[in-house]
Amino acid sequence: MRQIVLDTETTGLSTTQGHRIIEIGAIELVNRRFTGREFHRFLNPERDIDEGAERVHGISRADLDTQPRFTDIVDDFLDFVTGAELVIHNAEFDVGFLEYELKLMQHPRPSVAEYASVLDTLMLARELHPGQRNSLDALCKRYEVDASKRDVHGALIDAELLARVYLAMTGGQTALSLDEGAQQGSAADGSSATHSPRGDLKLVIVRASEAEEAAHEALLDKIRDSGDCVWDRSAGR
Repeated sequence: MRQIVLDTETTGLSTTQGHRIIEIGAIELVNRRFTGREFHRFLNPERDIDEGAERVHGISRADLDTQPRFTDIVDDFLDFVTGAELVIHNAEFDVGFLEYELKLMQHPRPSVAEYASVLDTLMLARELHPGQRNSLDALCKRYEVDASKRDVHGALIDAELLARVYLAMTGGQTALSLDEGAQQGSAADGSSATHSPRGDLKLVIVRASEAEEAAHEALLDKIRDSGDCVWDRSAGR
């Protein structure tokens, strides 16, 4: 299964105010493994950046004056994501901006759904952890994903963090941070732990053949002849 973990940075919060994408970061997973393939571009938005947005990602308009425009990279981007499942945190935001850019350039196929399916990890996190904080920062703490190298938000680094959170969130037993108030059980070392449901796993049960059962009973008989048989006690015999 091919997945693309994706994040964007923008000039502001809403396309209704004409805000644009200034950075795209995407990381490829195949069968839940990092392949090393990435798509990363800074983009010239041809407009100013809101002060609040600049405080979040640290990118100024001057930093982007010599960068390509979305129209310059759109073919490479669509080639990279086509046929994959996009893994995005708060997908409505990023998909909305991508489709806004496609519509601005009058692309004949402006719907992201025509190229890839979308998995929203924010919705997934809300199902797994109802009533708790489910921002990317909170999830990094909950699943012990190291985000210490991130001083500001960036599309590529956030995509990598999200990829690691997603793999932890969907991969089974994971440690929970106590400051989230999660009391889902106790591990041997006293730490709190939980088990995330995996609907895609199928348990394979291999039953012993009659010959194997007969051989097992014969071995038990030999053990019984020599003394106490622990198997009998554990089986309630």
